[in-house]
Amino acid sequence: MVSPVYLFIGQDSLSKDISLKKLKQEFLNPQTEQFNLDILHAKDLSLALLQERLLCLPAKAKIRMVVVKGAQELKEESKEFILNYVKNPYPKVILVLDMERYDFKDIFIKQAARYAKTLRFREEPHLNVFSLSRCIDQKRSDYALRVLDELFKKGERAERILGGLRYAWEKDTIPALERKKRLKAILHCDIDIKTGRLKPGLAIEKLIVSLSCLKKSFG
Repeated sequence: MVSPVYLFIGQDSLSKDISLKKLKQEFLNPQTEQFNLDILHAKDLSLALLQERLLCLPAKAKIRMVVVKGAQELKEESKEFILNYVKNPYPKVILVLDMERYDFKDIFIKQAARYAKTLRFREEPHLNVFSLSRCIDQKRSDYALRVLDELFKKGERAERILGGLRYAWEKDTIPALERKKRLKAILHCDIDIKTGRLKPGLAIEKLIVSLSCLKKSFG
C-alpha cells in the first residue's frame, strides 16, 4: 500500500533530491507536474495556504504532491493541523515533510513518524566551520551554503568563519597551489566585506561557489 505521507529526515540534500525525484517519477505525470507539485517553505508558510494546498484536487491527474521544506520550522498551529491530517490523509495527495534533524524531544516529529513512511538521511552532528570546509573540499556548494546559513543562524560572525576556513586550509595536507588559491580567495572575500563592497553573507556565499568550482587537484 502506498503511503500518502513521507518524512524526510537529515541534511544530505543530494540524497533527498534523488528520493524526491523517484517519488515524482512514480506518482506524477511530467506533462501535468507543474500543476500538481507544490514546494512550500515552512518558515513563511501560513496555515491557510498549507490547508489549501493539501485539500486541493489533482489537475488532470490521479495524484498531487505537496513538499514542505524545513518542516521543523512550521508554526505551532500548522504542526497541530498536520498531526491531525496525517491520521487520515487525503488519498489523492502525497505529503512530504522535509526536516534536517531528528530531535528525540520533538513531539511533532515523533507523532508524525507514527503515520508516515520515514526516510533517514545522513546528518551532520555538529555543524561548524570545519563542516563548511569539508563541503567545499567535496565541491558540494549547495550543502555548503546550507551549512553557512546555519552558522549565521547560530550567531557566527563572518570574520570568525573566514578565520576558521583559513586555519583549516593552512593546516590541511593539500598541494601548495591549491592552498594558495584558497587563501587568496579568502583575502579577496575579506576585502569585499571590510570595504563594504559586498555584505558579509553574500561575500562568503560568493567565496563558497567560486571555491567549489575550482578544479580539484588532489585526492
